[in-house]
Amino acid sequence: MRTLLRWLLAGSMVFAGLSHLFWARKEFQAQVPDFAGEVMDKDAVVVASGVVEIMLGASLVALPKSRGTIGWILAAFFTAIFPGNLEQWAKKRSGFGLDTDEKRFARLFFQPVLVAWAIFSTRPKGSA
Repeated sequence: MRTLLRWLLAGSMVFAGLSHLFWARKEFQAQVPDFAGEVMDKDAVVVASGVVEIMLGASLVALPKSRGTIGWILAAFFTAIFPGNLEQWAKKRSGFGLDTDEKRFARLFFQPVLVAWAIFSTRPKGSA
């Protein structure tokens, strides 16, 4: 089960990263917090995070001996991007079909699921 979840997570990360780079850049810009946009152009933040997502997704498959570490890095990444989700909700920014306060608020609860998914799917065999 963990292997399947890890591969699904890896594929999801590569797909999300590619979407950052190509077809969903404007949508992702709605999630970039204003404070990040003051340091770097919002499009550059989207591109950089997309590259990171592709690297993390590929690493889950290509570096099996490091998957525990990669899982924790991925969990930290999901935590680091959470302020963008908060700001999208607080500032009523639409993107990815999140066009109501209720949808944007519900999205906030998905982030802890991603963190748990990253940690659970990358734990070594025999771990509880």
